Amino acid sequence: MEPLSYFESILIATSPEKLYELVSDVTRTGEWSPICKECWWLDGDGPREGAWFAGRNESNGRVWETKSLVEVAEPGVKFAWLVGGTRVRWAYTIEPVAAGARLTETWEFLPDGIALFHDKYKEDAHTQIEERTRAARTGIPATLSAIKKIAEAESRHQFIQPPAS
Repeated sequence: MEPLSYFESILIATSPEKLYELVSDVTRTGEWSPICKECWWLDGDGPREGAWFAGRNESNGRVWETKSLVEVAEPGVKFAWLVGGTRVRWAYTIEPVAAGARLTETWEFLPDGIALFHDKYKEDAHTQIEERTRAARTGIPATLSAIKKIAEAESRHQFIQPPAS
């Protein structure tokens, strides 16, 4: 079995602060994720450690919802959450660079998630885990590319807007 974690990075021509505002707004996830079609805050107060949000996912004809716990909410630096509170860790880490920011997306299938899949899928657990691993390996580059396109377009738009009177 392949490792149950994966990450990739991309350079984005925007500030770390603007990039954090974008990726920590889970209500926009459907704009860039190939699987997660929408998210909404359960607490109603946005990205903060300890906040919960829900998401609706679609893949291979399946539709399912998850609840996630924000683990890290450090503006301009990192936004991370735990699906189911303990099962899968997703994170966006942001580093300032000369041309803007380096965004790294990380996925890690945690022991509680693996155990859940073994309980739920029994003999098919290995296949289901491999499917989620492949989805992360193909989804992360697609997600990063889409975030880059959105963030850079928003930065250009903000730059060319005339100042408010």
